[in-house]
Amino acid sequence: MVSVETIEYHDDGVTCEAFVAFDRAYEGKRPGILVIHDWMGVSAYTRGRAEQLAGLGYVALTADIYGKGVRPETAEEAAELAGKYRADRGILRRRGRAALDALKENPFTDGTRTAAIGYCFGGTAVLELARSGADMAGFVTFHGGLATPTPEDAKNIRGKVLALHGADDPFVPPAEVLAFEEEMRLASVDWQMVTYGGAVHAFTVPSAGNSPSAGAAYNEKADKRSWEAMKSFFKEIFS
Repeated sequence: MVSVETIEYHDDGVTCEAFVAFDRAYEGKRPGILVIHDWMGVSAYTRGRAEQLAGLGYVALTADIYGKGVRPETAEEAAELAGKYRADRGILRRRGRAALDALKENPFTDGTRTAAIGYCFGGTAVLELARSGADMAGFVTFHGGLATPTPEDAKNIRGKVLALHGADDPFVPPAEVLAFEEEMRLASVDWQMVTYGGAVHAFTVPSAGNSPSAGAAYNEKADKRSWEAMKSFFKEIFS
């Protein structure tokens, strides 16, 4: 049975609050997965993804980039908060590192086998964690922003990278995708990108609605296919 606990951890004096999910039916230590939220912060959605991962035999921790109690209620508030961290990649990376430390401290986590996944804003955070040189086996971004002000930092990436992208995502245009591919190529990163036809931004998020013309919408096929791609990726990196 999957258990979910609420924990606190800290970064530079800021208290962060996370969910940790794990299945007590599995014995011993197991790989740990960091789950980084979208621009709405830690939510029922990120908790649900952590529970899914726990059901697959992992320990999953929902990173809290914004800090305890900081949960935007509107898209406008979310855009302002996310913009703050996009503008300061140093803080974004540090918050990711603090969450990774908390994940590794869990008694069920095998600290030598960890990975991170992120959604939208969280995908950007995952890639910045990778560029910071975090010692992790893999990094997965679901419909995340791919751009960075310091592409040269890709030389620090120590794990494999999987980018899951909506082919028609207006918020991550073709030029950004090409720049990301070149960044990975120049740094000799072990990377792959899967692009889903007909999918726009937020294609894994049911609450995004069903109108692709809005630029963000749920796509059931892309959601299921990207989750299976992630599972195969984890099977590879944790084998």
